[in-house]
Amino acid sequence: MSTQPSLSRIAPLPDLLISQIAAGEVVERPASVLKELLENSLDSGAKTIEARLEEGGVRLIRVSDDGCGIERDDLALALTRHATSKIRTLTDLEGVVSMGFRGEALAAIASVSRFSLTSRAKGASHAWRMSAHESGEPEPAALTSGTVAEMRELYHNTPARRKFLKSEATEFGHCSETLKRIALARSDVAFSLFHNGRSILKLPEGSSSERISAILGAEFASHARTVSVESANIGISGLIIDPIHAPVSAPNRERQYTFVNGRFVRDKVLAHAIREAYRDVLHGSRQPLLCLFLTIDPTTIDVNVHPAKTEVRFREASAVHNFVFRALERALASPMPETEVGSYNLSSISGGVAGGNQAGTRSSGAAFAPAASGFRSGYQKPEQAKLAIRDNEAYFEFVRDAHQAAASTEDAAADTGDLPPLGYALAQLHGIYILAQNAAGLVLVDMHAAHERILYETLKNALDQRAISMQSLLVPAVFRASETEIATALAQEKTLSELGFSVSQSGPEEILLRGAPVFVKNCDLVALTRAILAELENHGASSLVAAHRDKILATMACHGSVRANRILTIPEMNALLRQMEVTERSGQCNHGRPTWTPISMPELDKLFSRGN
Repeated sequence: MSTQPSLSRIAPLPDLLISQIAAGEVVERPASVLKELLENSLDSGAKTIEARLEEGGVRLIRVSDDGCGIERDDLALALTRHATSKIRTLTDLEGVVSMGFRGEALAAIASVSRFSLTSRAKGASHAWRMSAHESGEPEPAALTSGTVAEMRELYHNTPARRKFLKSEATEFGHCSETLKRIALARSDVAFSLFHNGRSILKLPEGSSSERISAILGAEFASHARTVSVESANIGISGLIIDPIHAPVSAPNRERQYTFVNGRFVRDKVLAHAIREAYRDVLHGSRQPLLCLFLTIDPTTIDVNVHPAKTEVRFREASAVHNFVFRALERALASPMPETEVGSYNLSSISGGVAGGNQAGTRSSGAAFAPAASGFRSGYQKPEQAKLAIRDNEAYFEFVRDAHQAAASTEDAAADTGDLPPLGYALAQLHGIYILAQNAAGLVLVDMHAAHERILYETLKNALDQRAISMQSLLVPAVFRASETEIATALAQEKTLSELGFSVSQSGPEEILLRGAPVFVKNCDLVALTRAILAELENHGASSLVAAHRDKILATMACHGSVRANRILTIPEMNALLRQMEVTERSGQCNHGRPTWTPISMPELDKLFSRGN
């Protein structure tokens, strides 16, 4: 039976116990030690950093660098609490740009391990070594330059803490991830990682794009979109995955790298902005992969939130959220991916992503010889097409220049340089897909998904401009409604009007639909009205804001888009392709599913073993 300990007189805690208490926040596991040592190396101006680990970092973590080193007389001070070269005043703290600044990491590490520092300062005749667990003065040591920080036997004097560590493989995995995060932010520094004597990772100095490709993989780089936006005191750059290539249920919090002024952080403001930007372009459980670098005036953020320094606070959080959201939204909104259809050449950040994969394309006019006269005329200079709505039915109005239509078939077939990204339609497959031919090969388009996205974006733009047109029904529709539906219709009359609906109560249990949006008049208007009323009941007037607003418009677009088995003419199919090329986010439907997929000539050749 436990008893409450009696309270004694207040007394100061011993320095060792103070450091061990602080170590509970600073030194969570071996990866925490590695992080602090790597950050110290970066702050010293190192250009080459080597990390050697044994038994997942529990037995040994040794970090060597070629930085400026530590003076002999400062070695002992470096191992004491709250001693640092990074800041001197509160003003320094409020605008800190170094990775470390708290002055407690080395003391915390030394309190729970056997820790030593060996360093040779610039201009010194030789190096000096200081052990935290040995009393006395620094001793002469051999070292060419820089600093070697060595931690052995983590938690040897606090065995209870050691029991909470995971397996060697798990702990090493955390250490490896820690080094990768830091290496992503500093591509100007060479890093190497060894475990149990084996070389695990070597990252030479290079460009940011090369470092991202080396750590996140060439596949990510080849399927990523570039983000690069700057304003007066804030900027963002990096790569974000194209929605179609986002993995399903990725373990992917670990592959969403966000940095603020070079420091890896996990921030709710940034995480929410990313989710919102990807909200209506990801399908199912797909998760975005990304590597983003936010640069911001250091006086507008607080990095002194937690000893681990992975959290920050923004002075203007809403402004930062809006900036990041808009930057990502625009990068994802481009009608076609930054890679040309079928060629996969990635645009650059800071001079270009290395290793872009080039799929072969063919320039011979004969390779693109059209098969039918209706298609031949499509090989003129790119036509202009627009989506039009008329007479209670969505259809495509095809506009063609008469002089281009009169050009010869031979000249048109040879003029492959003018082919638009999605090419020109060949046929409709099973009333569902459009088969088109472009300069790289073939393109398959899901006509319903593509048309759904076009209508969705049209509705969003129209609502933003308060320009959703309503057309009065020749014969108003009357349908039975619940008390809740009637109450919602009456309460949200203005909202419904902005969405293009004219409704009123015509009886105790009836709603009268007098008008509907001109964009979606070829659908079951009663079913659509019920769906909109249900959305408004759930979300009220806020439905016109952000996610709820877009969900309503997505419902309208889904009801109004071209259905399966609707036969389209060649001009109508080409009109849809042209509209896709100028519509934002046209690579995915409203639910995040892909709207088109390319099949390159090399892929087709492989199917028939050509060139083998």
